[in-house]
Amino acid sequence: MREKNIMVEHENNGWGLPRHFRDGIWWQFIKTLSRSTVLVVFSVVLIVGALFYTRMLDTHQLLSRDSSTKPLLTSKIYDTRPFLGHEIPKNPHNQIEIPLDCNTHNLTKSCPTNYPTTKDNDDLSPSATCPDYFRWIHEDLRPWAHIGITKEMVDRAKETANFKLVILNGKAYLETYEKAFQTRDTFTLWGILQLLRRYPGMVPDMELVFDCVDWPVVPMDRYSGPDAMDPPPLFRYCGNDVTMDLVFPDWSFWGWPEVNIKPWDILLRELKEGNTRKSWLNREPYGYWKGNPEVAETRQDLMKCNVSDTQEWNARLYAQDWGKESQQGYKQSDLASQCTHRYKVYIEGSAWSVSEKYILACDSVTLLVKPHYYDFFTRGLNPLHHYWPIKEDDKCKSIKYAVDWGNSHKEEAQNIGKAASNFIQEELKMDYVYDYMFHLLNSYGKLFTYTPSLSPEATELCVESMVCKAEGREKKFMMESLVKGPSNTKPCTMPPPYDPPSLHAQLKGKNSSIEQVESWEKSYWDKNMKS
Repeated sequence: MREKNIMVEHENNGWGLPRHFRDGIWWQFIKTLSRSTVLVVFSVVLIVGALFYTRMLDTHQLLSRDSSTKPLLTSKIYDTRPFLGHEIPKNPHNQIEIPLDCNTHNLTKSCPTNYPTTKDNDDLSPSATCPDYFRWIHEDLRPWAHIGITKEMVDRAKETANFKLVILNGKAYLETYEKAFQTRDTFTLWGILQLLRRYPGMVPDMELVFDCVDWPVVPMDRYSGPDAMDPPPLFRYCGNDVTMDLVFPDWSFWGWPEVNIKPWDILLRELKEGNTRKSWLNREPYGYWKGNPEVAETRQDLMKCNVSDTQEWNARLYAQDWGKESQQGYKQSDLASQCTHRYKVYIEGSAWSVSEKYILACDSVTLLVKPHYYDFFTRGLNPLHHYWPIKEDDKCKSIKYAVDWGNSHKEEAQNIGKAASNFIQEELKMDYVYDYMFHLLNSYGKLFTYTPSLSPEATELCVESMVCKAEGREKKFMMESLVKGPSNTKPCTMPPPYDPPSLHAQLKGKNSSIEQVESWEKSYWDKNMKS
């Protein structure tokens, strides 16, 4: 019966059309036309609609093809025309993505020839001013600022180096001298390749000699005086006040496979989330440290401050056995799960330690044992604002006082911890790591007094030549830290160099803060000894 009623409705409308069609906006127009005219018009509408749908379907299939059929360089340009009633967002910078093609590389054993090596800077969005620690780039390059960099200087830098990387026309060429410990050299090179993908054609030609060992080896006194040789420009991960080595971001920003430390972009998000698991007031009210004490006497000395049946220095210190951790799947070394104490100790190993950034990111008050070395960002930290200074020669008492002070000045202590983690999250995000690399290398390359060239031993290095042969965690971390394509923004704007008075004032201010803490600490212990 229901089917019969529907047919009656169709017949009664006199047009062979469903009844609800008469309620539409077209009805008043259609009813004034002859039946034959309307049938022709309706047929034309159906044909046009079918053609339009077929065209859109073909376009969709074209965009959905498997990536193996795409060219090596794919430009994603989004249209702003209406599509089925919805507006597709516009990408104003024509974002380019550089696909990874291991199939072709494995066949040819050569790097792609159509990597983008230029970028129209006028098409890039402006960016913010760089963090203040970028100003140290000017200071690090000051020894060569007026004399330039000669081939003879670069050649002398090879003495202790692990490799030389030559950048020519946006491409990288590697000459290896000695394999570095673990994958330090591998992930340092990987990071530089990502920089070239991020800012194609913007890094000038240069020869870059790199030493992956911890200790700086270019002493100032050797290259001072009227008869001294000009210093060799040697890159490494840390420096100190008596050397001239050029400080560069360390390998772990792209991952450290041997100890399961993830690339920084991923780990930074995990550390931020880990901070929310337990509020500062609900954390253990002690100083925490976990690491390998065997690498340095100062760490072995730190272990004497551990809690025992006869002493309480407010410290909870743990020796890390990386061999055992590896066997157990690194279950006890997840960095984002170690933000459980109000205070965390940073102490150098044989030199500077990569652990500093992880400790500072924890919202805990960083108890920083007097350092002898710095890396590229730590010169931007200030005592009593980002960390609490700890004496090197009297660690236990210094830690005890720091924790007692923080537990009785909770708001001030929390502010110190939060300032450090904010610094790490906001001023040490991966964008700024790349921008620091860019500005350092850009300024370095401008100092060359000769045209860089390739030796017969140099071979082209590219993403494919590294990741396609990698395996396991090494390959995983490379893929996770892969820069997909050129940046849509310019590198951050470099701040000006320090003038001597302002640099002196900054260093004097840091020393004054440390002396203030030492004065408070002395008064504290003098009072406790009397009582």
